[in-house]
Amino acid sequence: MKPENIASTIAAEVGKKPWQTEAVIKLTDEGCTVPFISRYRKEATGSLTDEEVRHTTERLAYLRNLIKRQDEILKSIEDQGKLTPELKKSIESVTKLQEAEDLYLPFKKKRRTRAMIAKEKGLSPLADMIMAQNMTEGDITKTVSAFISEENGIETPDDALAGARDICAEAISEDAVLRQKLRDRLWSSALIACSYNDEKDEKGTYQMYKDYKEPVHHLPPHRVLAINRGEKDSCLSVHIECDDDRIISLIDRHVIKRPSIFSDDLKMAIDDCWKRLLFPSMEREIRAKLTDEAETQAIKVFGVNLKQLLMIPPLSGHTVMGLDPGYRTGCKMAIVDPTGRVLDHGVLHITSSDKARKDSEKKVISLVKKHHVDLLSIGNGTASYETEQFVSSLISNNHIPIHYLITSESGASIYSASELARQELPDYDVTIRGAVSIARRVQDPLAELVKIDPESIGVGQYQHDVNQKALRNTLDAVVEDAVNEVGADLNTASPSLLSHVSGITKTTAINIVKWRDENGRFMNRDDLKKVPRLGPAAFTQCAGFLRISNGSEPLDNTPIHPESYNLASKILQKLGYSKKDLSDKSSIPMIQAKAKRSDPEKIASSLNAGLPTVKDILKALQKPGRDPREGLPKPLTRKSITKLSDLKEGTIMTGTVRNITDFGAFVDIGLKNAGLIHISELDNKYVKHPLDVVSVGDVVRVKIISIDEKRGRIGLSRKQAMSES
Repeated sequence: MKPENIASTIAAEVGKKPWQTEAVIKLTDEGCTVPFISRYRKEATGSLTDEEVRHTTERLAYLRNLIKRQDEILKSIEDQGKLTPELKKSIESVTKLQEAEDLYLPFKKKRRTRAMIAKEKGLSPLADMIMAQNMTEGDITKTVSAFISEENGIETPDDALAGARDICAEAISEDAVLRQKLRDRLWSSALIACSYNDEKDEKGTYQMYKDYKEPVHHLPPHRVLAINRGEKDSCLSVHIECDDDRIISLIDRHVIKRPSIFSDDLKMAIDDCWKRLLFPSMEREIRAKLTDEAETQAIKVFGVNLKQLLMIPPLSGHTVMGLDPGYRTGCKMAIVDPTGRVLDHGVLHITSSDKARKDSEKKVISLVKKHHVDLLSIGNGTASYETEQFVSSLISNNHIPIHYLITSESGASIYSASELARQELPDYDVTIRGAVSIARRVQDPLAELVKIDPESIGVGQYQHDVNQKALRNTLDAVVEDAVNEVGADLNTASPSLLSHVSGITKTTAINIVKWRDENGRFMNRDDLKKVPRLGPAAFTQCAGFLRISNGSEPLDNTPIHPESYNLASKILQKLGYSKKDLSDKSSIPMIQAKAKRSDPEKIASSLNAGLPTVKDILKALQKPGRDPREGLPKPLTRKSITKLSDLKEGTIMTGTVRNITDFGAFVDIGLKNAGLIHISELDNKYVKHPLDVVSVGDVVRVKIISIDEKRGRIGLSRKQAMSES
């Protein structure tokens, strides 16, 4: 791989033109972010999507790292005086790090090996004779006797042959072409096998892997991670099984060219090479490949789940009572107004005694009336079911016109004890901060969840078992994409939310809020230029993603970038309006209608403007100030609860998808434990992956098909519920 080939290589991977990837590379090197490039540089990139832009930037980093490694390898081999023109060409032509490392293997500094010791004893020429296979006749003992040396500890011909075989075995194991052949063969034919240790597995978590075997290329990612965890917990012993005879035959065909007096020794070297060197190495590689692919898939699923969770529509405009359930310490309660400001807080004791429960009922009724609470948000942790029973009966018995919903409280305790929470809610106890977070998550999931480390949000599979750096990079990218897709209100956004906006660092986010506190609300995007350490480059990157409602510039409440305001004004003129009309509610419907009917190609041609930008401006004018989450289905709210005693197989229920894995979807149906829709029960047609048919936050109709009270598991079927609807 050479630097000049990077753009064409990436373009071929994504099915685009080299000039498109060259544009992304240039913009990335200039410091532009993925959201900015995909949103505001469409003419330059040919309208590449954010996924295509991000793939390009990730591959760019990989290929540049590959080139750096190639240079290191070439220098190392050259310093050894062993770099040939053919080898140099081979190394420069690789497109994968593994290929480069295979070619470097014979020249890599190693620990002291048996082959090294044999070479030090002067047995390299004998090994060369064995590998050359040119001696078809002659006395093997006489030939080998020339290498006997008491000084080197070679006392017999057998000693010499043994050392030479060690050199041959190592040489065979370092053959790059052979290693690739073996990888391909083992990947298609090897099995992964597990031995089960029931003494270590007290809960029987890994019992299904007793005497378990499966072809490595059939192994689903979630199972790889489960097996890895079982091995880590000492409950499983894992190894690779293959047909040794067939593999050795493959090596024979690759290595043995013709009969020679050393044929038996060469076959012995091949046997030793496979069992002592190649198989352990290949086994490690297969396990590493399985793990890498499983981790990549797990991280991908986590990222998609997180994006879906962050994009759940806000239930804005509600005064919300947040309830953080608990047994011993009671249920923590906080009431927040539609802006998220805390109005009241306290503790409810609903599981200790009848008197305490009745007192709590009176308290809740009083607070609901006092603060005009119209929505309750109940955390789904310990005592959630009892709290939901309490709320349901309270609503029913007192005829209160209010709804409630169950909210994931994952990460709430981490947030409540964080420095950020102490800064935001300095006057409240840690436990009350958790209730505040549970309430605010309903009002705007994105704004609240960005305050929590993504790993703690609880929508992944085996997130603690995967590469944490790769997980963090992916989740940060997901949060960045979500925040910039929605945009942020410059006058209300927290530093946590602002820090994920394109071009804004954590320090800059703090400076923005500080400037807002000291100078009052931002009246237009140009005011951003007054914020310390927010220079022209940062302004260009962030301005289009920040919104200002009721400001001095109407276009500031749209995703139109300031650099396109002049073009937007001209487009408005062609529609028969001006920017001022965007502030007139009576004019907006007419502007929307005209923008929708207009011909973007004709406008772009008449104004000598880029078609993608014109299309985006017209789209923005159709929906000024609109939150892109508004078109998504709202979260499920309830007024009553399904009792455990009501549950039986065949019951049809409605629930909310809380988490998605490779093997199915977990659904909250109002019980302590979420039910599982196995992938086979998701749809009447074949489902390749659960994400193809359901998303986190979806409200789904399900049928209960199994109840395992002992293990606390409920089996659900979406396809059977669909059939009966």
